[in-house]
Amino acid sequence: MTQKSGQQSERVRFTFRQLEVFLATAHDGSTRAAAERIARSQSAASSALVELESLLGVPLFDRVGRRLVLNENGRAFLPRAASLMEAAGELEHLFSGRHAAPLRVAASMTIGEHILPPLLARWKVSHPHSAVQLRIANTTGVLAAVAAFDADIGFIEGPQTHADLLVREWMTDEMVIVAAPAHPLAGRAAVPRAALRAARWALRERGSGTREAADRWLLAQLGQVQIDFELGTPEALKALVAAGDALAVLPRHSVAASLARGELAELPTALPRAARVLAVVTHRERRLGAGGEAFLRYCFGVQDCELPC
Repeated sequence: MTQKSGQQSERVRFTFRQLEVFLATAHDGSTRAAAERIARSQSAASSALVELESLLGVPLFDRVGRRLVLNENGRAFLPRAASLMEAAGELEHLFSGRHAAPLRVAASMTIGEHILPPLLARWKVSHPHSAVQLRIANTTGVLAAVAAFDADIGFIEGPQTHADLLVREWMTDEMVIVAAPAHPLAGRAAVPRAALRAARWALRERGSGTREAADRWLLAQLGQVQIDFELGTPEALKALVAAGDALAVLPRHSVAASLARGELAELPTALPRAARVLAVVTHRERRLGAGGEAFLRYCFGVQDCELPC
């Protein structure tokens, strides 16, 4: 009897349904929105959350008006709950021909549009049952997604970081100045600093890794420059520069194909080479599943020379 009683006291009492409700509420800020996300009634979601807090013996959210905001207990519980749900997903599909739940990757623009696609294609050949969901945002958005557990792994271009995240150097990329092939500065042996200062510029939006790298480089070398355009994607920026008289600073990975096709021209200058570090981001408190760990090993095993340039 004593042994049975001891076993009963050590038994896990919360359910995966309660964890699912908790994670959805943490993401959406209300049980109503959480219920819609996981296709349950609001009353069922509310009851599951109350039961979970009762079992744990602490509140997980602060009630701020109509919103539920994670408190200190909830923030400590969140990464462990997310890891447990991911492990449960892997276990559920263990014998179904799928090796893991889909891996959720967030990447900044240059990496997501130009570097990761060929890597993902080769990864899929050797891991045909490993699904990957790729979300593209600027560096700030990628950090937010990993911090909020909306992405398992992030790839960023800027030096930004976050207290809850681990940022590891991955590879380097070079920043280059480009113009339309018919631009008056195109074709020169070396464009002088004075001409660069007098030029009109088109840059990425603030918050992007490309914009941060451009600001650091241009301001350090040229001082103030005239920024006439700020655009949200590399593709829009390339199209604008190709059709007008503005200059742009973009990563070589994102303009390589346009340079090869003659749609853009690289401007040689006397400025020092501007290289930046691309990085991988994961959450400090979250254990990646087997698929995530394998994908990271694959990405870190890829050398710059294997990438399209």
